[in-house]
Amino acid sequence: MAYTTVDTTALKDIKEKIRTGVLPQWVFSNPEIYELELEKIFAKTWNFIGHESEIRHPGDFVTRWIVNDPILLLRDQEGQIRGYLNSCTHRGAQLCVADCGNQKTFTCPYHGWTFNQNGDLIGIIAGNKVYGEELDRSQWALRKIPRVETYRGMIFASLNPDVEPLEEFLGGMKWFFDIMLGRTTNGLEVRGVPHRWTIRTNWKISADNFGGDPYHVAMTHRSTVELGISPQDPLYASYGYQVVLENGHGINLCTTKDGTTKHPYQGLPEELWPEFEKNLSPEQREIFYRTVVIVGTCFPNLSFVSPMHGTGGPEEPLTSFVNFRTWRPLASDLIEVCSWCMVDKDAPEEFKEASYRSYVGSFGPGGTLEQDDGEIWTRVEDASKGFMIQNKDVHFNNVLNYLMGMGRVEPVAEWPGPGTAYPTCWLDAISRSFYEHWVDQLLAE
Repeated sequence: MAYTTVDTTALKDIKEKIRTGVLPQWVFSNPEIYELELEKIFAKTWNFIGHESEIRHPGDFVTRWIVNDPILLLRDQEGQIRGYLNSCTHRGAQLCVADCGNQKTFTCPYHGWTFNQNGDLIGIIAGNKVYGEELDRSQWALRKIPRVETYRGMIFASLNPDVEPLEEFLGGMKWFFDIMLGRTTNGLEVRGVPHRWTIRTNWKISADNFGGDPYHVAMTHRSTVELGISPQDPLYASYGYQVVLENGHGINLCTTKDGTTKHPYQGLPEELWPEFEKNLSPEQREIFYRTVVIVGTCFPNLSFVSPMHGTGGPEEPLTSFVNFRTWRPLASDLIEVCSWCMVDKDAPEEFKEASYRSYVGSFGPGGTLEQDDGEIWTRVEDASKGFMIQNKDVHFNNVLNYLMGMGRVEPVAEWPGPGTAYPTCWLDAISRSFYEHWVDQLLAE
């Protein structure tokens, strides 16, 4: 008998399985699970929607989505960041369909109602004739997104007015975001515009992959080794630390085998190094100095990767960027990826442009690493829809293995940062934590 509903008993059974190191495969394709996720997770928690550098000037705006809720994000004339539901209060049409731009007002294409940057309704075609002077326009302003907060230039929004403060939600992840985003006084800026594309997979598959699965690199990205893009050592993605944080967050700090590096600080230009001294603690600098790749996930669907590319020679100059991406659920088996490339604002222009090209070739929509991942994720989703996977009969053994390191790898005794750190990146500790938090949210009243 297949799961037709997902009740509390079924969810508690999932949690017990996660604690033993296995996960029912049907959670990647069950439509009832998907609907519950939209209600209990995406409508309740913080969602990353953009970066302050995308709306630098008064009147700058971008349009984004929190799953099915359209968002109009802008900077008003006083420099304040504002978020509105991108839907006209007259008949509900999507107000602004441009991805980005600069405007003082926004006019609905349906009946011409016009709103200013404060969300006020300031124009109605033939307003006094069709509504009379008694219409209270203040009652028909744009609807504000309940919560919008920022951290290190990153803009998050929540549809839940009672959500905990953003910094409380981020917890220990802030310490690592500071390394990536707060290492220089002027911070990072978005290079180009975010890329968007769709992948036929479930959002948890991609979030889990970035958050806790450097193990896949050896096989999924084997072609990059054969092409000379990645190191020849088959264990190279295992070196470093996997750090489990609260609220389902997790990060991997990948190093070399012996922890040394020829190119400190991910190959960033030396003229930026004094900034690191000024803005980072000694513990943060020590970790950042020898880390080659930073990769992880901030629950639920914000993932990031910060790699170093190149050899440092004249034909392969060193490049480094920070790539943030969200996995927007469109269905239980479909996501839209929105991917930002960010570089240090004060880095030399030549370095920033080379780093952007490096991002496009690796993690852009047509990048080598991106194509590898997308192909595998669709195969996981395709294999998760059939009768055997959906059937709850124990005979079918429809669980997946998340046992790596369980009971075998002990945490680092003296870890200088937040979270529980393990001395290898080949581990399922983050994945187990991610899914435990995921099911806790689904069970929450």
